[in-house]
Amino acid sequence: MIDYRIKTFLKLCETMNYRKTAEQLNMTQPAVTQHIHFLENEYKCKLFIYDRHTLQITKEGILLKNYSENLQYQEEKLLEQMEIAKQKEYAIGATKTIGEYVITDKIAEYLKTPTNNILIEIDNTNRLLSKLQKGELDFALIEGFFDRNEFGSEIYKSEPFVGVCSNTHHFANKTIPLESAFSETLFIREKGSGTRTILEQVLAEQNYTTSNFMRNICISNFGLMSQLIRENLGITFAYEAILKNQPYLSPFYIEGLNIVRDFNYVYLDNPNSISIVNKFKEIL
Repeated sequence: MIDYRIKTFLKLCETMNYRKTAEQLNMTQPAVTQHIHFLENEYKCKLFIYDRHTLQITKEGILLKNYSENLQYQEEKLLEQMEIAKQKEYAIGATKTIGEYVITDKIAEYLKTPTNNILIEIDNTNRLLSKLQKGELDFALIEGFFDRNEFGSEIYKSEPFVGVCSNTHHFANKTIPLESAFSETLFIREKGSGTRTILEQVLAEQNYTTSNFMRNICISNFGLMSQLIRENLGITFAYEAILKNQPYLSPFYIEGLNIVRDFNYVYLDNPNSISIVNKFKEIL
């Protein structure tokens, strides 16, 4: 079994606060400190330091965190495998574009087999990566950025990243200068969304930000966003896949920019996770 002091260490990595860690583990704060000191003595390094009264994890702490997350995940998989009578259920995550517009048909095909069970978490990139770190997901299909030093990954597919407008908008199916889009209201996803991060990066590469648009409206739900775009109240930028089954929306393109990004399988880099990803690759 994973050492109880490692569990304390992982909880402190999550909260970055000794008091909150003690409360969540029903321990005293001195006991948390004692567990961390034990590990620091064991590994002969500092795992956390204070910088201007803010707790920071060290490089050595990050190494132990990555190792411990893998260890915790593999222990959970071992316990599942030892419960022979328990029916297998895989837990996967998908960012909103992928979950709502890309894998629906494939999941339906998978569920046609009566013995196949699956738990699907649809959320933004940041929250899915957090769940992966905690071992709550077997893998996630991610459209945004992630730390390749912390996670294993494989490409699922590549997808064009385009402008989206009403099919009655004068941008519809046209290629326009980027500056022409700035006269529009921009609908943008919430912070932590892979789609938003990619748009911000693309704009930054051209020395612009979202503030260059006439107005920014943050909406986390594409269903609502698509209705507003349909009414010619603004535009957005998203993966071309979302235009499937959207007869009232059209793409538009930016001069000189052919933006294509990868959808990735992202997982903790260990044999159990890789095995599960390989099983799903045949279907997804």
